Amino acid sequence: MWITDKKAYILSTAILGLFCFAQTVFGQITNPISAGSFGALFAQIAAAIGTLIASLGGIMFIVSGILYVTSGGSPEKMGTAKKALMYAIIGIVVGLSAGAIVDWVKSATGM
Repeated sequence: MWITDKKAYILSTAILGLFCFAQTVFGQITNPISAGSFGALFAQIAAAIGTLIASLGGIMFIVSGILYVTSGGSPEKMGTAKKALMYAIIGIVVGLSAGAIVDWVKSATGM
């Protein structure tokens, strides 16, 4: 019982210490993401998410190929593989066009 209370005390002291020093640490960081405006920040986030989506689409493309090869001629499994392939292609297209979509939204809203 005493060890658990001691662990809780140490953990709470460590967390409190981190919160106390956060202002000092974050006060020294000027601009870690180098975005000058909200539009630039939005474009950086969209580019990162687009890259992630396109990568996952590529992985799903491979998975759908494996599903198709291992279907064994079953129409239901082949249909599942074809559906997975279609969604993978859609994911790759959306991921690769994320930057263009963000530019279009920025120009439409005047950011």
